Amino acid sequence: MEIVNFKSVVSKYKAVFFDAYGVLKNHKGILPGVQNTFDYLIENNIDYYILTNDASRSPIRLAEGYQANGITAITPDRMISSGMLAREYLQYKVKKGTVAYLGTSGSAHYIETTGLKTISISEVQLDYVDELEAIVFLDDEGFNWNTDINKIINILRRKNMPVIVANTDISYPVNKNEISIAVGALADMVEEIIGKTFIRFGKPDAQMFMFAYEQVMAKNYISKDEILMVGDTLRTDIIGGNKFGLDTVLVLTGNIMPDQAEMKIASTGIIPNYVCESVVI
Repeated sequence: MEIVNFKSVVSKYKAVFFDAYGVLKNHKGILPGVQNTFDYLIENNIDYYILTNDASRSPIRLAEGYQANGITAITPDRMISSGMLAREYLQYKVKKGTVAYLGTSGSAHYIETTGLKTISISEVQLDYVDELEAIVFLDDEGFNWNTDINKIINILRRKNMPVIVANTDISYPVNKNEISIAVGALADMVEEIIGKTFIRFGKPDAQMFMFAYEQVMAKNYISKDEILMVGDTLRTDIIGGNKFGLDTVLVLTGNIMPDQAEMKIASTGIIPNYVCESVVI
């Protein structure tokens, strides 16, 4: 397995899609030197977007996290969150009524901007579930894992309604050696218990890449072979990019450690076009 310099790779493309956690930042914050990467992209007229399965905050709040650390090139219009796709679904398929959500009040932004009424799962009373039109899994914080997960199960046993999962990630790294359960894993568990199929958004789903591709095409015609997808996870970023027809880069600053990369690629059969230590130029 050859590890190549990111600058030598990205210079061949007209646009680049970055995953966020594990690529641009980690548990310590923004990776040192990332600002240089965005300076290079701007200087060379390479378009860029951040594709994240993080539906815990609005694009404005997500961008503020970078800007507060000096990465002023990442603005809200550069953020593409899986929460945006969930919002689009709600706009077309759930046009009125109350939607219950699992997550923080900040994550409820994606529902509130549709004009729908929102209520936290913690505030739902089982005797009044007929008022609900949908449930959305947004974030793994902002609720009681024991009582509120049980409540969702019993709500869905009483009433059949759409369940939208705005973040398909099953885990995320909290430090160099440990991971935590993500909201996608909670949704998988509930789905298995009640035996119903949920609607999922986020990588590796093609809709996420199509949404980003439409943003690029709105500015200028660029073919898929001129776009690079950069991620740290084979089963979301890399396979999603591969299936959509993009060239892909696996970076070794997130989920996959350098000494595991070759084995992981071989065992999964998910093959990136390139492997780089990081995106830092």
